[in-house]
Amino acid sequence: MTPTLEEIVAQLRALRNAANVAGQQHFAITGGEQLGISLYDIRRLAKGIKNHELALQLWQTDIHEARILAALVDDPALVTLEQMESWAGAFESWDICDQVSIELFIHTPHAMQIIPLWAMRAEEFVRRAAFSMIAGLVIHRKDIPDADVRPFFALMEAAADDGRNFVWKAVNWALRNTAKFRPGLRAEAVACARRILQRDTPAARKIARDALCEFETKFGADYVASIN
Repeated sequence: MTPTLEEIVAQLRALRNAANVAGQQHFAITGGEQLGISLYDIRRLAKGIKNHELALQLWQTDIHEARILAALVDDPALVTLEQMESWAGAFESWDICDQVSIELFIHTPHAMQIIPLWAMRAEEFVRRAAFSMIAGLVIHRKDIPDADVRPFFALMEAAADDGRNFVWKAVNWALRNTAKFRPGLRAEAVACARRILQRDTPAARKIARDALCEFETKFGADYVASIN
């Protein structure tokens, strides 16, 4: 039997850890009522639950960990574009942005439609969500072929000059994951990093240099050097 909202909120509050809240805030995890609950415990609470209505209720509590839990228990087949826009517009922290993007949004029927739209948006966490989705999608959505992932390189290049911390790091993450988990796109990822490096803005340099350094470590300096 699916627990009620009241039962789950009571379980969450019982796991409250004030010391962890301070630790979260040190790592720029903020927003809503924070309980300091580990992701391990949130996943444990979510186990065996899949309920769209409960997910919507959890989101409305504005409890930080309840919103992560909402992403874990929601049914992606029932998620609408309106819900995605509403939740993304409420993102206040990188951890909720990433958990919702990877655990839920990439599995919805709207993932491929929303990524290019959000990649061009001005809001920091909405834009981050687009690249977090790419970083997760290249791993977890093997049903999406490389040919459909390839256009994401242009989105990375277009966003590469965005110096906001949570944007450039997500672009870098998406680029690195594409190379690591999509071997068929590896050479194109290296070439993309080289093009980004040529943009010569602070954000672009950080994205490209970090990615190229990892590519050399993982795939070999000779391989990376061979890509134009």
